[in-house]
Parts: sequence; structure tokens; C-alpha cells
Amino acid sequence: MPIGALRVGDQAVIEGEIQISDIKFGRRRMLLCRLSDGTGAITLRFFHFNAAQTAALTRGVRLRCYGEVRFGAATLEMIHPEYRRIDDQTLTAVEESFTPIYPSTEGLHQLSLRTLTQQALRLLATGEITLEEWLPKTVLAPLNLPSLSEAVAYVHYPPPDAPLALLEAGDHPAQRRLAFEELLAHHLSLRQLRNRVQQKPAHPMLTSDVQGCTNVARGRTPGATGSLVERLLQNLPFQLTAAQRRVIDEIVKDLRRGHPMQRLLQGDVGSGKTLVAACAALHAIEAGYQVALMAPTELLAEQHIATFKNWFDPLGIEVIGLLGRLKGKQRSATLANIDSGQPQLIVGTHALFQEGVSIPKLGLMIVDEQHRFGVDQRLALREKGVTQDHTPHQLIMTATPIPRTLAMIGYADLDSSVLDELPPGRTPVETVVVADTRRAEVVERIERACGSGRQAYWVCTLIDESDLLQYQAAVDTAAQLAAALPSLRIGLVHGRMKSQEKEQVMREFKARHVDVLVATTVIEVGVDVPNASLMIIENAERLGLAQLHQLRGRVGRGATASHCVLMYRNPLSEHARTRLTALRNTNDGFEIARKDLELRGPGEVLGTRQTGMLQLHIADLARDQHLLPDVEKAATLLLSEYPERIYPLIRRWLGESVQYGEV
Repeated sequence: MPIGALRVGDQAVIEGEIQISDIKFGRRRMLLCRLSDGTGAITLRFFHFNAAQTAALTRGVRLRCYGEVRFGAATLEMIHPEYRRIDDQTLTAVEESFTPIYPSTEGLHQLSLRTLTQQALRLLATGEITLEEWLPKTVLAPLNLPSLSEAVAYVHYPPPDAPLALLEAGDHPAQRRLAFEELLAHHLSLRQLRNRVQQKPAHPMLTSDVQGCTNVARGRTPGATGSLVERLLQNLPFQLTAAQRRVIDEIVKDLRRGHPMQRLLQGDVGSGKTLVAACAALHAIEAGYQVALMAPTELLAEQHIATFKNWFDPLGIEVIGLLGRLKGKQRSATLANIDSGQPQLIVGTHALFQEGVSIPKLGLMIVDEQHRFGVDQRLALREKGVTQDHTPHQLIMTATPIPRTLAMIGYADLDSSVLDELPPGRTPVETVVVADTRRAEVVERIERACGSGRQAYWVCTLIDESDLLQYQAAVDTAAQLAAALPSLRIGLVHGRMKSQEKEQVMREFKARHVDVLVATTVIEVGVDVPNASLMIIENAERLGLAQLHQLRGRVGRGATASHCVLMYRNPLSEHARTRLTALRNTNDGFEIARKDLELRGPGEVLGTRQTGMLQLHIADLARDQHLLPDVEKAATLLLSEYPERIYPLIRRWLGESVQYGEV
């Protein structure tokens, strides 16, 4: 590329003549070379150099360089570029392939990586090392995929006539071959886990009233003396949706079997997952077992404790909370009570799986907002209930719907139930996107909404003012709103408050003693105030689609028309604009999840950045989702006809991380 056409951020190959070469002394010794090609000049900056390099990089020498273009003091710069001396007297040999650029780190040079890969590829070409082909021809031929050895050689050093458009799109057959095998390894690891779990024993949860839950699933009217599930529903002021009845039936059938239930319950915000979980818990309790419900935050755990007490107290069922704030004698007494087997439902946070917690009759574990937990945490809770070689049943819930393509790779070990119907009376939330320059209009909107008897949320992304980020923080916003709206009662909730303080403010908000709740994202899940009809999310461009959708779900929980205002700070990046537009255009959680996968990738959608469970090196789920139906077919073929190839295939791509699949 001509030097005069370079822009900051470009990674480019340039060629030119050294005009000036000098060693500069300061805090660090540097070798600076000014390179020109007649269209412009650029400075090459070297921090690590020796006498031989200094002698070689002198005025008049022509160089071909590759590196990233950055701002410099006088000209644009490349810091430690790759370079090669060009001799004017001889014709520079044309490369036989494109030059690979590898992800690197400080101290690891591209030349070293290329040397190593070239050595490995030579050994592969001469047959001194081999790459075992674990995929049968019956899989590769119909998909027109090359062998593994051919694919590896091609992607490292494509020939000069390689189709650049296909390679840049990641759609060359060699790339598809590698992506296909990686996706297949992940899918197979979970399919194998599913098969192993199916062979483990679990307590069949048979109740005396076998017909009760069937009646619920079929939508029949509960009788006066039915199962615990029927009695709960009889006390509620609303009816189950058809989707809830269908899912309860699926769960109860699983619980009655002699192997552990492994079910993922997906449902959009407000679809009634908590009530389905309550029915599952009641079935296990009626069969004589304890149930543990794990929530990611104390605020959500406290919300669950209050909800389940309200539902279960009239049924004579003891609900107990185990939270991190319990200390001393109170904690010891709670642990002793749980160990006695008396409390039938234990609700808690990560405190549930800590050392010293014993749940002797744990038959069912329910994990809410599963993506907020690490894999090892869920495993630790499950181990609490492994007694006499029996494994507890698991119900894993998420309000972040998972696209089917992602579920095939991330959750192939689980049965999936979907609540695809909202309860009657829920109204879609109208969403608008506005710049923070219209803040005064937004404040007026809050005044009108609260003046008509409604309540509002104002969500901030920081707790204290930050000079670096310059975002309005929750503490300052609460003070500003109190000054601007003296007739309204302003409440404040953030993550640094003590649990009792947060709980008190939330109680006041639910009791309508607070008109506007200013909060950080701690209210993302679990807060249910039907009278709140307006949600303001400040600095919305900083949050992901799934988190924005969760926050928006705090309103629209009643029959009144509800609104969400996404307030952003300019300048708005194209990526952020796409995110906010997607949220404005739909209330469908599954469509939002699909867009989130496209924009942010599987690690963010699944929460696996914390768990380390799904780390794809070559495949891209958004790009390669069309391969997944064939991946599923290939997995079935290998499981039935080539079982001996499965372990080495998984080991090649996942190494020893397969142990995480035991969750």
C-alpha cells in the first residue's frame, strides 16, 4: 500500500527507502527510521534492537515492512514492524503463498510463529507426523470437505490464486472443514455427557396423588383435596397458560423417571418461569425430598424467598433462606436446620454450595439465571445431593432465550422446554431511543407518569461519578431527580448497599411509598412491581442486548401500557446504534437473543467467559450455523457406528476441559 494512503489502525504491507536513521535517548533508548516511498513518509520505531540492526537500517536502504499504523509525534508510525531488506539489483522473489499473520503476544514474534508452523507442516508433508482423520468419508464427501491435513496446510499458507473473498468470509472449504470438526467435537462431548447422565440413578419422585399434576397439565380445575400443585394453583388469582401446563407436564414426567432430569427451562421475561419452578418443587417435596433453588444475587434470592413463602406458607411448607450475609449463631442455626431435613425448600445464593452446608435429602436443584454462575459452582451444588450413588434432578432456568443454533452446541446435553406464551394481561413495552441531550423531556415524562399514579425506574450504569467515563452515576442522578421533582418520592438501590437497606427500599417501592426508583443494574432480574410502567435506562449504549431486554422486562408487568426509554450519549458507534435499534424494533426475546449472538458471539450470550465451557478457536456460530444440522447428523453417525473415534476427536479440540461437562 502507498505510504501516503495509510490510515491509523491499518495493518498494511509497505515498501520504501530509509531517509533518516537515528538512535534517540530518553526514558527508553529507541531506534527511529524515517521511511519514504514518494507518496508519504512513516516512522519505524524499535525499542529492542542490537548493533547489527542499527548497522543494517541506514540511510538509502530499501525495506518492505508489515505492521499496524499508529499516530506518531511527527508522522504516522509502525512500532516493531516486520521488515525485510530489498535489494534493487535483484528481482524480489514472489512468495509462493500468502503470508500468515497469527494472534501473538509480547515477546512472541510473527517470524518465530511462522518458523514453527513451517517446520510442523514440513513434517506433516513428509509423513514424519500425521494428523489422524477421525471423520469418515461418508461424512466428508457429501459436504465436499477436504481431509484434515489438506485443510490445515491450506489455511496456513493459501496459494497466490486463492479466492480472497471466500477466505475473508471464512467460507472456504478448508476453513469449513476445520470449523465443522470443532463444532462436532463440542456437540459430541455434550451428547456423550447426556448419555452418561442417562445411565446414572436418581430417585423417582412418585407421589400418592399421581393424577394431580396430570390434571394440571391438561388444564382441569383443581379439586379441593388434590396434590400440592393443585392446591397452590387453587389459591392463585390467575390461570396457568397452555405453555406453562405443557412444561409442567414435561418436568413431572422427568422427575418420575429413575435417572436425573437435566432440563433447561427457557422463557422470555415475564413468561411465568418462577411458577413452573414452584410446581416442580412441590412435586419433589410431596415425594419426600428437599429442593434447593440457587439465584445469582441476594436481591433475586430475597425476591424468591418472599414469593415462595407467599405461595407455600398456606400449604404448610417451610421455606428457608441461606444468604451470604448470615453470620455467627444465626448461620449455624440455619445450617443445622437444613441438615435436619426439615426445611423443604432452601433458597440461596452461592452460599448454598459452600463447605459446611449439608442438604441430606436434596432431590431437586433449581438454578435461576444459570448463565450468571460458573460451571464449578453448579457442580458443587449438585454434589450436595449425591447420596448412595443417586444424583439430584436439575432444572436450569434462563430468561435469556438461547437461539437453537447455540443450544445445539452449548446445551446438547439438556432437554429443553420453552415458555413461548405470556400470561394474560401482560402488555408489550413500547421502546424509544433518545439522546441524553433530551434529558429534561425525559424528566417531564416521569413527572406525568407518576402524576397519574404510576411508578418509574431510572437505571444508571455506575454507582459513583467517574471523571474518566463521565457518566451520570446513580447517587448523583437520585439527587438531581429529587431536586427536579420535589413532589415525587425518590428511592435509591445499588450494589454497595447492605442487603437490608436494598430490601427496605424495594419493599417501599412495591408498597408505592416510592415513586421513582433510581438503581444500578442490580434490578436486572427478579423485581416484580406491576404498577411500574416507565423504565429509563441511562447510557444504554454501554449494555448488551440481553441485559437491556432484562431491564426492560421490569415494566409491562401489568395491564397498563408501559414504556422504556433508552437514553444514549453521543457519539454513538455503529455497533451500539445497531443494538439499540434492534431492541426498539422487537419485544421478542428469542429474536433479541439471535441478534445478540450475531453481534457479541456465543461467549457473551452463554455467559461462558466466566465458565470457560465454550471456547471456539476457529468456528464462529453466527457465521457457521448452517453447518449445525450436518454436525448433528455426523454426531449421530459417529455415536452409532464409530464410537472409538469420538474420544480422540473431542480430545483434539477440547483437551482436558471435558471435565466441565460433568455439571
